[in-house]
Amino acid sequence: MDFKQEKIFYSIKEVADMFDVNQSLLRYWEREFPSIKPVKTTKGTRQYRKEDIEEIRLIHYLVKEKGMTLLGAKQKLKENRDNVVKTGEIVARLKNIRTELMKLKTEFDELDEDYNKIVHS
Repeated sequence: MDFKQEKIFYSIKEVADMFDVNQSLLRYWEREFPSIKPVKTTKGTRQYRKEDIEEIRLIHYLVKEKGMTLLGAKQKLKENRDNVVKTGEIVARLKNIRTELMKLKTEFDELDEDYNKIVHS
């Protein structure tokens, strides 16, 4: 996960938005995966640390992207966590590269349109 702003804690809404999931799903995963341990304020507000977000990223990758069940994701993390981490990091980097390439394509398309307007005027 690319943390553009350096913060110590992230709200449940911010984390849910990062992964495009409902806040209730994060609360559910928190119950199912004890490795997700957000700090709770005296009012019970969850404050997720980067470590929690990285754990959520792994679970999201296994469940939402690879289509594994929660039981399967738990087992995979237990048996081969290092490989899951490496693969998840590679996938995240590739997604970032794809996003950047799509931005470049859009910019080139706009430049091409502008060029064609000038040449054909």
